[in-house]
Amino acid sequence: MRNLLIIFGLALLTNSLYGQTGSEFQFALVTDTHIGSATSAEDLRRTVADINASDSLAFAIFSGDITEFGSDAEFHLAKQILDSLTKPWYIVPGNHDTKWSESGGNSFRIIFGAETFSFRHGSFLFIGTNSGPNMRMGPGQIPRENIVWLDSLLAADPDKNTPIIFVNHYPLDPGLNNWFEAIDRLKGRNIQLSLCGHGHSNRIMDFEGIPGLMARSNLRAGEATGGYNIMRVSGDTILTASVRRPALKTNAPWATVRLTNHKFSDSDADYPRPDFSVNNLHPDVTEVWRTEEKSDIGSGAALVRKIIITAGTDGLIKAQKLRNGKPKWQYRTGSKIYGTPAAAGDRIIVSATDGTVYALSISSGRLMWKFDAGQRIVASPVINGDQAIITGSGGKCYSLSLTDGSIKWTYETAVGFVETTPLIYKNMILFGTWENRFYALDTKTGVTRWVWSDGYSNRMLSPAACFPVAVDNRIFFVAPDRKMTCLDALSGKTIWQAKIGDHSVRESMGLSADSTLVWAKTMEGNIIGVSADGSPADVRWNADTNIGYDIAPAVIVEHEGVVYVPTDKGFIYAFSRDDGKLIWAHRISACLVNQITPVAPNSIVCTSMDGVITRLTYNPGE
Repeated sequence: MRNLLIIFGLALLTNSLYGQTGSEFQFALVTDTHIGSATSAEDLRRTVADINASDSLAFAIFSGDITEFGSDAEFHLAKQILDSLTKPWYIVPGNHDTKWSESGGNSFRIIFGAETFSFRHGSFLFIGTNSGPNMRMGPGQIPRENIVWLDSLLAADPDKNTPIIFVNHYPLDPGLNNWFEAIDRLKGRNIQLSLCGHGHSNRIMDFEGIPGLMARSNLRAGEATGGYNIMRVSGDTILTASVRRPALKTNAPWATVRLTNHKFSDSDADYPRPDFSVNNLHPDVTEVWRTEEKSDIGSGAALVRKIIITAGTDGLIKAQKLRNGKPKWQYRTGSKIYGTPAAAGDRIIVSATDGTVYALSISSGRLMWKFDAGQRIVASPVINGDQAIITGSGGKCYSLSLTDGSIKWTYETAVGFVETTPLIYKNMILFGTWENRFYALDTKTGVTRWVWSDGYSNRMLSPAACFPVAVDNRIFFVAPDRKMTCLDALSGKTIWQAKIGDHSVRESMGLSADSTLVWAKTMEGNIIGVSADGSPADVRWNADTNIGYDIAPAVIVEHEGVVYVPTDKGFIYAFSRDDGKLIWAHRISACLVNQITPVAPNSIVCTSMDGVITRLTYNPGE
């Protein structure tokens, strides 16, 4: 491997060993603090005090999973503890800070100032980016806006020989859907080392020839104290990693890395990249048009009057013409958006993560009214008659007048935040929360009809991310407990809750066009149709394929005899409703596909988490 030397050993190597001269400095690498878990605050306070007491540490890096659940309270507590540091510190979020966050990670950016960092120390440029997954339970992903930021950062430094140390919570491997986007950019520069957390253990790694180190969690993990890593750079050529037990001792180095310019080139080993060859197997599928935004898109598209409305994590709400994708208008908000826009008449309703609800004119994009919900919002708004119903992250639900945004009713006692698109059924609004509950509220008054609880103590098993469906007074949803639940719509009582035969199911589901089947994606990679009026063992439809392991919440939708299935790695599958046979497959991205919007027979619009918006059309025989 090109001049790459990773040496195991206990002894520190000195500058003279390599005949080099240069700077020497040490810094702390702290990761996976998980503020909100049992001993996390005490463990972090002990580490901060230890870093402050060290004269040799120049700065500290915190490489993600700062909190357990990404709540505002956890972010504020972490910031309060870190503010007592007397040395410079730099921070990026991890999957726990974004996936389960009541603000979709927007509060991280506000409270800590950014979700990326770059700084120079000695001759080195340190760069840190977010890792995702951003809200949806897919693989990690460096946000599209972070990739755009990285491009700008590198373009601003014409010196390609500047040594770089890169930091991300995830390893730079396929655990990040777009790992290659970062690696390809870094290999064009003098990348010397990549640091990460996520695995809660010290590991020496290799990312396509780039030396990598994974660091242990700061949590004590059953021991008397937690710990972090001290990284010592000697002579600009050697880095050693040693575990530090706060106030106790520094262990001998567990890894030593040679810092050098690897001079990567196009002639290097051919490493795997996402495979788009499936598109060649189905040439009858065409991308009628395609746009690529400069930010993530974590929501679906709304179709109204031949206009497609989307919203991104850059806060932009955009309208495009269905026919050719050409822009019609855009409106800029002040925060990330993860809710799918809802349309009625000439109104488009969009809820942003800072709690602002916007009503815009579909024809012009002009602001008609806005409403401050006083809480974070990551759920999608829903429209019911003349009301827009908003479910938030602070326990409140609002019914707002579509005309002027005035409040029709308020519900204030929901426990846990809402992530889904709520369901309107039988004059009820139905939704789950990230506190193991499922609510039914009266759409006219906001009065509680019933509240169901799954009985679990682990909130990460909540029925909060899926999109529930209902038929014949039965409500269906799936959750991370890997079961499908069927409730009586009128009473909220459990009719059944179980695995589907031999299948475990998780969060991706839908309802057939004739309302006889509940679609579900299994943990094994199958798509099944469960009888809406039978038992959990009554599987009446199977897709003739296996899409692989994929637990991302998404809506499986049927339109004109075709069942469309989005996936977490950019694939879209179309199956025959009659016999489950694959009609076509197409890959639009390497990242998660959001909800699919049918716009005509054999034609859909879809968005992906890395900012792709495209219209696909299937023209058999052409």
